Amino acid sequence: MNRLEAMTILAPMLEKDDVVISANGFMSRDLCHLSDRHSNFYMIGSMGLASSIGVGVALGNPRRRVIVFDGDGNILMNLGSLVVVGAVRPANFYHVVLDNESHESTGGQPTYSNNVDLTGIASLSGYNRTLRVEQQSELEPKWADFLGATGPSFLLIKISKGGPPSPRVPHSTTVIRDRFASALKRLPS
Repeated sequence: MNRLEAMTILAPMLEKDDVVISANGFMSRDLCHLSDRHSNFYMIGSMGLASSIGVGVALGNPRRRVIVFDGDGNILMNLGSLVVVGAVRPANFYHVVLDNESHESTGGQPTYSNNVDLTGIASLSGYNRTLRVEQQSELEPKWADFLGATGPSFLLIKISKGGPPSPRVPHSTTVIRDRFASALKRLPS
């Protein structure tokens, strides 16, 4: 299963009141292409910050489920965010890491995530629940288990490199910011 195949399975399982933060690159492009909505925040151009933004949004909106889609390269650039999440322990924070062992969006450079136990780091950092998906057939049942746990919860999904890139996110960063802020105000509290 590649990134787009994984996102094609996950996007329809998002609920209408979920707040979603996605990492830069192909992941935001895929999410926008598959399920564009105002309560999605596409982190365009900044690697490693989706989880930091997500934890802030989760703390500010404790009754909304906040789902962060990250890549292995992104989380390795900001491992400290796992410690912050574990320290503040937002019960509504759900962190998904798609791991293809590369910075695919920037040319496929290796991340060396195969040398690091990201689920172990998340667990030691204080996440309540950590899960790992190795096969596509595991994705839906583990997704339900992941979201059924009180957060913070961490789901690592091993994926292969490759797959067609989705079109670029058509919204400017200002539009993304403004519509996301408006969506947060409109969501039930």
